Amino acid sequence: MHTTFRNALGEKLTTGDAVVLFAGKAPKSTADANYTFLPNKNFFYLTGITCENFIILMHKTERAFESHLFIEKPDYDIEKWIGRKMTKETATSISGVESVKYLDEFHDVLNRLIYNNQIQKIYLDLEKLSWDESDSVAHDFSMALQKRYPFIRLKTIHPILSEMRMIKTPEEIAHIREAIQMTDQGLRSILKMLKPDVMEYQIEATFAHAIRMAGADGNSFPTIAASGGDAVILHYVENNKAAKAGDMVLLDLGAQYKQYAADISRTYPVSGRFSERQKTIYNIVLKAQAATIEAMKPGVKFETLNEVCKSTLISELKAIGLIQKDEELTRYYYHGVSHYLGLDVHDLGRRDVILQPGMVLTVEPGLYIAEENIGIRIEDDILITEAGNENLSVMIPKTIDEIEKLMI
Repeated sequence: MHTTFRNALGEKLTTGDAVVLFAGKAPKSTADANYTFLPNKNFFYLTGITCENFIILMHKTERAFESHLFIEKPDYDIEKWIGRKMTKETATSISGVESVKYLDEFHDVLNRLIYNNQIQKIYLDLEKLSWDESDSVAHDFSMALQKRYPFIRLKTIHPILSEMRMIKTPEEIAHIREAIQMTDQGLRSILKMLKPDVMEYQIEATFAHAIRMAGADGNSFPTIAASGGDAVILHYVENNKAAKAGDMVLLDLGAQYKQYAADISRTYPVSGRFSERQKTIYNIVLKAQAATIEAMKPGVKFETLNEVCKSTLISELKAIGLIQKDEELTRYYYHGVSHYLGLDVHDLGRRDVILQPGMVLTVEPGLYIAEENIGIRIEDDILITEAGNENLSVMIPKTIDEIEKLMI
């Protein structure tokens, strides 16, 4: 799979182009401890490897698109403390890259290629979501390159890989399916234990245990288990309160399998039964989700999805008298309905496009009524197909009847 991705990338480049990607390194947290390492997903996409510090160098010649993988050198004294280093043979087996060298050879190999005029332009992963975002190892490397080789042109690889990663292969879709199946198991475990006075962190722990027992890498993102009034906070992650009788708990969570993410939201009644008011609001959100999913098919603009969602919510909220004017919707619905899903939970991909087969997107309408302590979000993961779409998470209970029956 990763060799195929590298070959596809090579087709988009011209002779003299090179790409350098870094796996990254976990930053220090405190004392002698580091944060948990998360590999750069673009590096993983092109190698299949999740080790710290590794580098891949790819360059296009007139004859081929060549790859060189640079890995850490084995050191028995260090390995006694932190575990075995990956061997060259294993690196080739996982990545498909035949040319595997040690990290201390990287600069010499790069310098030789530049000196021999085989590289005129280098692509790096220079994506930044904000002006204030910290520099990555790629940004530091870009400054060193400009100082040493001012004649080399630098570009970001982000737009090219975004375009590629928008469309999933059958193998990628299979990994996402597995992650969703594991998420389903985790949610069913929550339904069995949820009751008044259960702590939100116990809900979080129940999910984490269930998905790890099922074989997941772990969580695809920190679990949101927001009960009562905190459910109106989109990214509530404190999970430190007791779920109270009569309230609901909004769950936004997912398993990760082979680096691919699931992203599911469900809202459950803590006492096992929805109140009549909760049912009314819940079914409005469910109706908005159904309308949005129905609209998802090749040729539809990405931006249309949120328009369909908002139109349904506006119509239904007017019908129950919660709003009178269209613009009042923003009091109760204040996020988009969809994003791409894949190696990242909010996966790479442009939004000024039409939907195409192979895209995997979330659909997550919500209503957040702070004055009533009601926050509801329902989220599924949808694959765009030639014929329309497939709900990959269709097996996860979400109707009121399904949920209440499982909580008996």
